[in-house]
Amino acid sequence: MLDQLTERLSRVVKTLRGEARLTEANIADAMREVRLAMLEADVALPVVKDFVARVREKAVGEEVSGSLTPGQALVGVVHRELSALMGEGTAELDLATRPPAVILLAGLQGAGKTTTAAKLARMLREQKKKVLVTSADVYRPAAIAQLATLAAQVGVDHFPSTASEKPSDIATRALEWARTHYHDVLIVDTAGRLAVDDAMMKEIAELHAAVSPVETLFVVDAMQGQDAVNTAKAFRDALPLTGVVLTKLDGDARGGAALSVRAVTGAPIKLVGVSEKIDGLEAFHPERMASRILGMGDVLSLVEQARKTVDAKEAEKLAKKVKAGKGFDLEDYRSQIAQMRKMGGLAGMVDKLPAELRAAAAGAQVDEKRIARLEAIILSMTPGERAKPDLLKASRKRRIAAGAGVTVQEVNQLLNQFEQAQKLMKMVAKGNLGKMMRGMRGMLPGR
Repeated sequence: MLDQLTERLSRVVKTLRGEARLTEANIADAMREVRLAMLEADVALPVVKDFVARVREKAVGEEVSGSLTPGQALVGVVHRELSALMGEGTAELDLATRPPAVILLAGLQGAGKTTTAAKLARMLREQKKKVLVTSADVYRPAAIAQLATLAAQVGVDHFPSTASEKPSDIATRALEWARTHYHDVLIVDTAGRLAVDDAMMKEIAELHAAVSPVETLFVVDAMQGQDAVNTAKAFRDALPLTGVVLTKLDGDARGGAALSVRAVTGAPIKLVGVSEKIDGLEAFHPERMASRILGMGDVLSLVEQARKTVDAKEAEKLAKKVKAGKGFDLEDYRSQIAQMRKMGGLAGMVDKLPAELRAAAAGAQVDEKRIARLEAIILSMTPGERAKPDLLKASRKRRIAAGAGVTVQEVNQLLNQFEQAQKLMKMVAKGNLGKMMRGMRGMLPGR
């Protein structure tokens, strides 16, 4: 998401040249680009006007140091203001209260509240919290069953409820259960509607009063665009919101919600849904998102993701092997593909890289079905064949293809990709990052 915004703002860097100071005159065209970029990204008009005014005010008179171009100096101002627009610093959940700390999730139907409840429960469980989840959605028949299933999947407790109960009564009983069973956190999933209505707002206000949550999180679909702003206003008026959760940030939305919702609600964006997987929930970092929007990448998030998902022992073993020049075999290749899939695939990694490196890796798109076939091909080989791919002549390739249920041509494609990966490992050992990124195009199955 936000690709169009990134592309337009990147042009700003190229439009300003050879000035020692930013002035009203030399930034006029660039500010027009910024304004158009944000409007095209579906950012709310009042937010755009305020943002452009603040950037212009901060930029005019800005000195351009010798190491920067005027465009880069302006981008520095835009980066700071984008970060401020989305929130000052990382806003963490505030659970500093006598247990159980109650977290109330509110939002429209389809925003992803139930899935977010499970993702959040999983995140808190990893922080050694004892979590209880319950559904106060008595209107959507599958909501209660869905949350029960997800709770079991992430390994947290579920408090049962029925469609015949009053939502505030469900939450009150769940809170009492959480107290008597020593839970640290109670997450309450609430009902939504297809559109805001008075009955829903009255109901959720009663529910809020019944359990006095320490966190009231507004869950909003990042793909809603301008609609998200109107919804945000309604929930802000009905509830004392403490934070926002942006879901579906991995979609093809234009991104306006990410830049509008904080300004409209006054509540910080605390969490973002970055994938449909149950572990696809992350803390929101305004400055990192601003960097990604401006094409600077988000390498810090990529490093954190790697720390959580990559097997450190396996990585160290491979690093020593490559450094010692002992070769990179097909078993190593299969292992690295598996690690990459844990990190959301190559596409997810590339999305967090700076614009120049993203361009170098252009075309390195991953087809998950082809990846599965790739792994099946390698698993159809003997250990000796994986260690020494040179052994793979015509007869062996036919046997492997039959075992994996693929064609001989696909086996040959895998071997070609493996050769590219071998070259990539040599570049890694030499520390050539630019060539390494270009080499990634051939490492995995393409489009």
